[in-house]
Amino acid sequence: MSSGYHTSGKVPPEHREDPAYRAAGRRMDLAQAVYDRRSALGWTTAEPARRAELSEEAIEESGVDPTPALIERLATALEAGARIDPRTSPGFRFEEHAA
Repeated sequence: MSSGYHTSGKVPPEHREDPAYRAAGRRMDLAQAVYDRRSALGWTTAEPARRAELSEEAIEESGVDPTPALIERLATALEAGARIDPRTSPGFRFEEHAA
């Protein structure tokens, strides 16, 4: 059995700083944030995609980079605000608007 980081879930520090690795992490955080918010609303994958005029695959399969314009578009579609905090994991989430 292999004991490399691919099987152990440990990622070497030099890989964590790689721009491609960090970009993939941001895409995964966005996909998770969309999933979490739409689940809280009781929506299927189709509803936020329809509202944001995006494909379901693009937003929940880590297929798009989270640009400010896209985040704004998704926040509107999800009736939420967006919070970005790179000190946390995940570093991104959609939150219900305060009353």
